[in-house]
Amino acid sequence: MDSVQRNVLVYDTEETLIQTVAARLLLRISDLLTAQERVDVALTGGTDGIAVLAAAAQSPLCAAVDFSRVHFWWGDERFVPADHADRNALQAREAWLDALVASGELPEENIHEMPAETRTAEAAASASDAENDAVLLAAAREYQAELERELGPEGTLDIALFGVGPDGHFASLFPGHDEVLSSDPAVKSLGVAHSPKMPPLRVTLTVPFIQSTDFVWVFASGERKSDAVGRALYEADHANVPSSYARGKEESLWMIDRAAAANLA
Repeated sequence: MDSVQRNVLVYDTEETLIQTVAARLLLRISDLLTAQERVDVALTGGTDGIAVLAAAAQSPLCAAVDFSRVHFWWGDERFVPADHADRNALQAREAWLDALVASGELPEENIHEMPAETRTAEAAASASDAENDAVLLAAAREYQAELERELGPEGTLDIALFGVGPDGHFASLFPGHDEVLSSDPAVKSLGVAHSPKMPPLRVTLTVPFIQSTDFVWVFASGERKSDAVGRALYEADHANVPSSYARGKEESLWMIDRAAAANLA
Protein backbone atom coordinates (compact mmCIF):
# COMPACT_ATOMS: atom_id res chain seq x y z
CA MET A 1 0.00 0.00 0.00
CA ASP A 2 1.10 3.59 -0.61
CA SER A 3 2.24 5.38 2.53
CA VAL A 4 2.09 8.67 0.61
CA GLN A 5 -0.45 9.61 -2.02
CA ARG A 6 1.00 9.56 -5.52
CA ASN A 7 0.30 12.88 -7.18
CA VAL A 8 0.21 13.26 -10.95
CA LEU A 9 0.87 16.45 -12.90
CA VAL A 10 0.20 16.50 -16.64
CA TYR A 11 1.83 19.04 -18.95
CA ASP A 12 0.83 19.89 -22.50
CA THR A 13 4.15 19.20 -24.19
CA GLU A 14 7.39 17.34 -23.61
CA GLU A 15 9.32 20.61 -23.60
CA THR A 16 7.09 22.07 -20.90
CA LEU A 17 7.54 18.90 -18.87
CA ILE A 18 11.33 19.02 -19.13
CA GLN A 19 11.56 22.69 -18.23
CA THR A 20 9.17 22.27 -15.29
CA VAL A 21 11.01 19.29 -13.82
CA ALA A 22 14.29 21.21 -14.04
CA ALA A 23 12.82 24.29 -12.39
CA ARG A 24 11.10 22.26 -9.69
CA LEU A 25 14.37 20.44 -8.93
CA LEU A 26 16.34 23.65 -8.51
CA LEU A 27 13.65 25.27 -6.38
CA ARG A 28 13.29 22.24 -4.13
CA ILE A 29 17.06 22.03 -3.60
CA SER A 30 17.15 25.74 -2.78
CA ASP A 31 14.25 25.43 -0.34
CA LEU A 32 15.82 22.43 1.42
CA LEU A 33 19.12 24.24 1.80
CA THR A 34 17.40 26.89 3.91
CA ALA A 35 16.55 24.22 6.50
CA GLN A 36 19.46 21.76 6.37
CA GLU A 37 23.20 21.71 5.85
CA ARG A 38 23.29 19.64 2.64
CA VAL A 39 21.01 18.12 0.02
CA ASP A 40 21.54 14.71 -1.57
CA VAL A 41 19.99 14.10 -4.98
CA ALA A 42 19.88 10.92 -7.07
CA LEU A 43 19.90 11.67 -10.79
CA THR A 44 18.63 9.54 -13.63
CA GLY A 45 19.78 8.98 -17.19
CA GLY A 46 17.84 8.38 -20.37
CA THR A 47 16.68 10.91 -22.92
CA ASP A 48 14.30 12.73 -20.57
CA GLY A 49 16.67 12.59 -17.62
CA ILE A 50 19.59 14.16 -19.46
CA ALA A 51 17.25 16.72 -21.05
CA VAL A 52 16.20 17.81 -17.56
CA LEU A 53 19.85 18.30 -16.56
CA ALA A 54 20.56 20.28 -19.73
CA ALA A 55 17.56 22.48 -18.95
CA ALA A 56 18.76 22.94 -15.37
CA ALA A 57 22.15 24.03 -16.68
CA GLN A 58 20.50 26.90 -18.58
CA SER A 59 18.10 27.95 -15.83
CA PRO A 60 18.52 31.26 -14.02
CA LEU A 61 17.28 29.42 -10.92
CA CYS A 62 20.78 27.94 -10.59
CA ALA A 63 21.76 31.24 -9.02
CA ALA A 64 19.55 30.41 -6.03
CA VAL A 65 21.43 27.18 -5.25
CA ASP A 66 24.57 26.85 -3.15
CA PHE A 67 26.00 23.86 -5.01
CA SER A 68 28.85 23.52 -2.53
CA ARG A 69 26.24 21.91 -0.24
CA VAL A 70 24.61 19.69 -2.89
CA HIS A 71 25.70 16.09 -3.46
CA PHE A 72 24.75 14.17 -6.60
CA TRP A 73 24.19 10.42 -6.74
CA TRP A 74 22.62 8.06 -9.27
CA GLY A 75 19.59 5.79 -9.07
CA ASP A 76 21.27 3.36 -11.42
CA GLU A 77 24.17 3.08 -13.82
CA ARG A 78 25.26 1.11 -16.85
CA PHE A 79 28.26 -0.99 -15.82
CA VAL A 80 30.58 0.07 -18.60
CA PRO A 81 33.96 1.87 -18.57
CA ALA A 82 33.93 5.35 -17.04
CA ASP A 83 34.53 7.01 -20.41
CA HIS A 84 31.84 5.02 -22.24
CA ALA A 85 29.12 7.06 -23.93
CA ASP A 86 26.41 4.92 -22.29
CA ARG A 87 27.38 6.03 -18.78
CA ASN A 88 24.63 8.02 -17.08
CA ALA A 89 27.27 9.86 -15.07
CA LEU A 90 29.26 10.84 -18.17
CA GLN A 91 26.12 12.16 -19.87
CA ALA A 92 25.15 14.09 -16.72
CA ARG A 93 28.61 15.60 -16.49
CA GLU A 94 28.50 16.71 -20.11
CA ALA A 95 25.00 18.16 -19.73
CA TRP A 96 25.53 20.03 -16.47
CA LEU A 97 27.84 18.82 -13.69
CA ASP A 98 31.23 19.41 -15.32
CA ALA A 99 30.27 23.06 -15.97
CA LEU A 100 29.37 23.49 -12.29
CA VAL A 101 32.73 22.00 -11.30
CA ALA A 102 34.62 24.16 -13.79
CA SER A 103 32.94 27.32 -12.47
CA GLY A 104 33.93 26.43 -8.91
CA GLU A 105 30.33 26.14 -7.76
CA LEU A 106 30.30 22.35 -7.27
CA PRO A 107 33.17 20.51 -5.60
CA GLU A 108 34.25 17.44 -7.57
CA GLU A 109 33.98 15.36 -4.41
CA ASN A 110 30.24 16.11 -4.30
CA ILE A 111 29.73 13.91 -7.38
CA HIS A 112 29.23 10.30 -6.33
CA GLU A 113 29.36 8.10 -9.41
CA MET A 114 28.53 4.42 -9.26
CA PRO A 115 31.53 2.17 -9.94
CA ALA A 116 32.54 1.63 -13.54
CA GLU A 117 33.75 -1.42 -15.41
CA THR A 118 37.54 -1.65 -15.13
CA ARG A 119 38.13 -4.96 -16.92
CA THR A 120 39.45 -4.96 -20.46
CA ALA A 121 36.86 -5.36 -23.18
CA GLU A 122 38.20 -8.83 -23.88
CA ALA A 123 38.02 -9.89 -20.23
CA ALA A 124 34.49 -8.56 -19.83
CA ALA A 125 33.30 -10.22 -23.04
CA SER A 126 34.69 -13.61 -22.02
CA ALA A 127 33.55 -13.49 -18.39
CA SER A 128 31.24 -16.16 -17.04
CA ASP A 129 27.94 -15.36 -15.34
CA ALA A 130 29.53 -16.15 -11.99
CA GLU A 131 32.43 -13.77 -12.68
CA ASN A 132 30.05 -11.01 -13.72
CA ASP A 133 27.90 -11.57 -10.64
CA ALA A 134 30.96 -11.26 -8.41
CA VAL A 135 32.11 -8.04 -10.07
CA LEU A 136 28.62 -6.52 -9.87
CA LEU A 137 28.24 -7.51 -6.22
CA ALA A 138 31.53 -5.80 -5.40
CA ALA A 139 30.43 -2.66 -7.27
CA ALA A 140 27.07 -2.56 -5.49
CA ARG A 141 28.72 -3.01 -2.09
CA GLU A 142 31.23 -0.28 -2.90
CA TYR A 143 28.43 2.16 -3.72
CA GLN A 144 26.49 1.23 -0.60
CA ALA A 145 29.63 1.81 1.47
CA GLU A 146 29.98 5.29 -0.06
CA LEU A 147 26.33 6.06 0.67
CA GLU A 148 26.79 5.03 4.28
CA ARG A 149 30.06 6.95 4.68
CA GLU A 150 28.42 10.12 3.39
CA LEU A 151 24.92 9.79 4.83
CA GLY A 152 25.44 7.55 7.83
CA PRO A 153 24.31 3.91 8.18
CA GLU A 154 20.65 4.95 8.45
CA GLY A 155 20.94 7.97 6.18
CA THR A 156 18.67 8.62 3.22
CA LEU A 157 18.52 10.73 0.10
CA ASP A 158 16.51 13.94 -0.10
CA ILE A 159 15.40 13.77 -3.74
CA ALA A 160 15.47 10.95 -6.29
CA LEU A 161 14.59 11.42 -9.96
CA PHE A 162 13.49 8.56 -12.20
CA GLY A 163 12.35 8.02 -15.73
CA VAL A 164 10.11 5.17 -16.84
CA GLY A 165 10.77 2.68 -19.61
CA PRO A 166 8.05 1.52 -22.03
CA ASP A 167 8.24 -1.82 -20.21
CA GLY A 168 7.51 -0.13 -16.88
CA HIS A 169 11.03 -0.34 -15.46
CA PHE A 170 12.63 2.40 -13.39
CA ALA A 171 16.22 2.67 -12.23
CA SER A 172 17.57 -0.73 -13.40
CA LEU A 173 14.67 -2.63 -11.88
CA PHE A 174 13.07 -4.61 -14.69
CA PRO A 175 9.87 -6.67 -14.93
CA GLY A 176 10.54 -10.36 -14.57
CA HIS A 177 13.82 -9.80 -12.72
CA ASP A 178 14.27 -10.56 -9.05
CA GLU A 179 16.02 -7.29 -8.15
CA VAL A 180 12.71 -5.44 -7.88
CA LEU A 181 11.64 -7.91 -5.18
CA SER A 182 14.63 -7.22 -2.92
CA SER A 183 13.00 -6.15 0.34
CA ASP A 184 15.89 -6.10 2.82
CA PRO A 185 16.29 -2.46 3.97
CA ALA A 186 19.93 -3.19 4.81
CA VAL A 187 20.66 -3.70 1.10
CA LYS A 188 20.75 -0.34 -0.68
CA SER A 189 22.43 -1.22 -3.96
CA LEU A 190 22.37 -4.29 -6.19
CA GLY A 191 24.11 -5.56 -9.29
CA VAL A 192 21.94 -6.42 -12.28
CA ALA A 193 23.05 -9.00 -14.84
CA HIS A 194 21.22 -9.91 -18.06
CA SER A 195 19.36 -6.61 -18.26
CA PRO A 196 16.74 -6.81 -21.04
CA LYS A 197 17.89 -3.35 -22.07
CA MET A 198 21.46 -2.88 -23.26
CA PRO A 199 24.01 -2.83 -21.82
CA PRO A 200 23.35 -6.05 -19.89
CA LEU A 201 25.37 -5.28 -16.74
CA ARG A 202 24.14 -2.56 -14.36
CA VAL A 203 24.08 -1.33 -10.79
CA THR A 204 20.89 -0.02 -9.18
CA LEU A 205 19.50 1.32 -5.94
CA THR A 206 16.98 -1.01 -4.31
CA VAL A 207 13.27 -0.44 -3.79
CA PRO A 208 13.58 -0.11 0.02
CA PHE A 209 16.33 2.49 -0.27
CA ILE A 210 14.47 4.41 -2.98
CA GLN A 211 11.34 4.41 -0.83
CA SER A 212 13.32 5.82 2.11
CA THR A 213 13.92 8.99 0.07
CA ASP A 214 11.91 12.05 1.08
CA PHE A 215 10.93 13.20 -2.41
CA VAL A 216 10.65 10.66 -5.22
CA TRP A 217 9.81 12.16 -8.60
CA VAL A 218 9.06 10.18 -11.75
CA PHE A 219 8.73 11.78 -15.15
CA ALA A 220 7.88 10.43 -18.58
CA SER A 221 7.05 11.72 -22.01
CA GLY A 222 5.65 10.28 -25.21
CA GLU A 223 2.86 7.94 -26.20
CA ARG A 224 5.15 4.91 -26.12
CA LYS A 225 5.35 5.34 -22.32
CA SER A 226 1.59 5.69 -21.86
CA ASP A 227 0.84 2.02 -21.23
CA ALA A 228 3.58 1.73 -18.61
CA VAL A 229 2.51 4.95 -16.91
CA GLY A 230 -1.11 3.86 -16.80
CA ARG A 231 -0.26 0.47 -15.35
CA ALA A 232 2.17 1.89 -12.77
CA LEU A 233 -0.37 4.41 -11.51
CA TYR A 234 -3.30 2.02 -11.47
CA GLU A 235 -2.01 0.19 -8.41
CA ALA A 236 1.16 0.16 -6.33
CA ASP A 237 3.80 -2.53 -5.93
CA HIS A 238 3.37 -4.79 -8.95
CA ALA A 239 6.55 -6.65 -9.85
CA ASN A 240 5.53 -6.74 -13.51
CA VAL A 241 5.54 -2.93 -13.49
CA PRO A 242 8.53 -1.99 -11.31
CA SER A 243 7.87 1.76 -11.52
CA SER A 244 4.71 1.10 -9.49
CA TYR A 245 7.08 0.86 -6.51
CA ALA A 246 8.31 4.44 -7.00
CA ARG A 247 7.33 6.48 -3.98
CA GLY A 248 8.89 8.64 -1.29
CA LYS A 249 8.41 9.30 2.40
CA GLU A 250 7.22 12.87 1.97
CA GLU A 251 6.20 13.11 -1.66
CA SER A 252 5.54 10.72 -4.53
CA LEU A 253 5.17 12.83 -7.65
CA TRP A 254 4.64 11.80 -11.26
CA MET A 255 5.17 14.46 -13.95
CA ILE A 256 4.16 13.47 -17.47
CA ASP A 257 3.17 15.04 -20.75
CA ARG A 258 -0.23 14.56 -22.37
CA ALA A 259 1.02 11.83 -24.68
CA ALA A 260 2.28 9.77 -21.73
CA ALA A 261 -1.02 10.38 -19.93
CA ALA A 262 -3.08 8.87 -22.74
CA ASN A 263 -4.08 5.79 -20.71
CA LEU A 264 -5.04 7.61 -17.53
CA ALA A 265 -8.72 7.84 -16.70
